[in-house]
Amino acid sequence: MTTLRIRDDITTAAELLRSGGLVAVPTETVYGLAGNGLDPAVIESIYEVKGRPAVKPISLMVPDAAAIDGLCTDVPEAAKALAARFWPGPLTLVLQAKAHVPEILRAGGATVGLRCPRQNQTLALLKAVDFPLAVPSANPSGEESPKDADLVLRYFDGKIGAVIDGGVCELGFESTVLDMSRTPWRILRQGSLPAEDIADALVGEMTIVGITGGSGCGKTTALLELEKRGGLVLDCDAVYHELLEQDGALIRELDQAFPGTVENGRLQRKKLAAVVFRDEEKLKRLNGITHRHIGDEIQRRLREWAMQGGELAALDAIELIGSGLAERCDFTVAVTAPEETRIRRIMARDGISRQQAELRVHAQRPNSYFEENCDHTLTNDSDSEDFICRFNQLMEDILRDGKRERQSVL
Repeated sequence: MTTLRIRDDITTAAELLRSGGLVAVPTETVYGLAGNGLDPAVIESIYEVKGRPAVKPISLMVPDAAAIDGLCTDVPEAAKALAARFWPGPLTLVLQAKAHVPEILRAGGATVGLRCPRQNQTLALLKAVDFPLAVPSANPSGEESPKDADLVLRYFDGKIGAVIDGGVCELGFESTVLDMSRTPWRILRQGSLPAEDIADALVGEMTIVGITGGSGCGKTTALLELEKRGGLVLDCDAVYHELLEQDGALIRELDQAFPGTVENGRLQRKKLAAVVFRDEEKLKRLNGITHRHIGDEIQRRLREWAMQGGELAALDAIELIGSGLAERCDFTVAVTAPEETRIRRIMARDGISRQQAELRVHAQRPNSYFEENCDHTLTNDSDSEDFICRFNQLMEDILRDGKRERQSVL
């Protein structure tokens, strides 16, 4: 057999594949060894030529995301969103395979990996044939994955029909493999696409609601309703206090910015307060540091939730607007209540005097601030059942109307 070196003759490569032959193809990661992914005999020949163990499944290459539904079942919407975001590109999605996907390709398992490469010649080839391509890397098992056609020929000259010479691979490193066949979703192989980029894209597909308002307004009641809907609730103030106790990077940065406020690795809050709260510039600097660390931690937790298949989350913060966290939300909701109602609630909840409750309320921003800066306002001035009913109706409207464009993660 003479192995052809092809550059632009995609028609010849397609004919070889239709006749049951094997063709090495370039991608942005490494060269792959391609054959008809729905023909068990062709797939068997790929295993034989590579010396690939039969227990290792082979992924399929497809021309676009539209091919997913024809090959896979029980496909989560998040998988289609990732395909829309990263294909063509170095991401392989592992999903539940339909019955007609050959068992030999799946190595007896129930799943199949799908990938759409970012390489024009190979994309043209995928569109020229009417079947997906089974494409492991174009190397004998255990050898270096080839990044150019010359190495492919050294491996397989005379053993395959052709190699499409696309030059040196752009990335030279395999695709990232993400298993979305069950939750939690897992990175099976870290490749060219960073795991954080995948998780951030999944966070972008979630509905994130920001809840804010002063003490005694009833935010907790609203947040409990969100949890009943299966949402993750992140108390940003609690996160802040956790970071002050546990985040060494934050403590070190505060120590550098405000010398003398950290002793034996622990922040002395009274000393910090004495330094910043009478100096507007220092307070602004403090907020800049803490808001950045809180934002990073919130994003980390949202990533974890997204990888568990989470679709709904809420950020609870009095300083939702000033901290910049509102920009991470699809919608913001201000929960307000009359001053006298708030005072009575705080007295009953915290067991403090009326004077103490009044001081707390007056130290916070007025209802008008939250109303002016949020997308929606709910006034909690009636019984709990009525408020819950109105909040849930608002959530139904929000989820029905869909997402707005939110600011990119900082």
